[in-house]
Amino acid sequence: MSHKKVIVVMPAYNAEKTIEKTYQDIPRGLVDEIIVVDDASRDRTIEIAQRLGLTVIEHHNNVGYGGNQKTCYRHALAHGADIIVMIHPDYQYDARLTYYMVDPIRKGFFDIMLGSRIRTRAEALAGGMPLYKYISNRFLTFVENIVLGQNISDFHTGFRAYRRKVLETIPFESNSNGFVFDSEFLIQAIAFGFRIGEIPVPVRYMPEASSINFTKSTIYGILTLWTLVKYVLFRLHLKEFPLFQPRKTDACNTVK
Repeated sequence: MSHKKVIVVMPAYNAEKTIEKTYQDIPRGLVDEIIVVDDASRDRTIEIAQRLGLTVIEHHNNVGYGGNQKTCYRHALAHGADIIVMIHPDYQYDARLTYYMVDPIRKGFFDIMLGSRIRTRAEALAGGMPLYKYISNRFLTFVENIVLGQNISDFHTGFRAYRRKVLETIPFESNSNGFVFDSEFLIQAIAFGFRIGEIPVPVRYMPEASSINFTKSTIYGILTLWTLVKYVLFRLHLKEFPLFQPRKTDACNTVK
């Protein structure tokens, strides 16, 4: 099988305490390049990433989690990635499992792989997931599975891998710059018919790991449900949305 170029992207913000540990867990020899996009951190994230020899893209102004991912994916495409893995550099997800995210895509079984934090309730809570986050995750995932006709255990994981075609097709530039970017992206992927697989991934909630608060979580949930409404209207041919229009080809290799 011909070599597939694998690029890891890390959307980073104030990750000086965890980025090196995350990097050290990525299996050697699997990844061709690691791109860190720093979203105007106020700590030593950039300095540490550069010391590790990673490719560093710097935002001089904070553009938000979704905006950070947009930069990540633009650069990964421009750098010739065949498979793109998003790993949060906050050490919340176990990057040692990256091979099992990449291999099913490389072998053609799936277009997208997700690292699910929800194998059992006991494991998720033992890993430090706040109870309100667990409950909201279960509620939103249940609703999404019903509306989207899927059987995914964790729609809201931040550990993901994509085949290049996914990023060339999904108009992610039209997505939110906020946290709901992740929900929009998976709903778009289902609308475009991409195949989604998942593996269980242990998760660590700790003070150094980034996590949105209750208020932001509530807003995220409401916006996720609103995106589902848009999907239903689109599927019923009642209204068109930019979210569900294929990405323009000439934009695929543009870096801004």
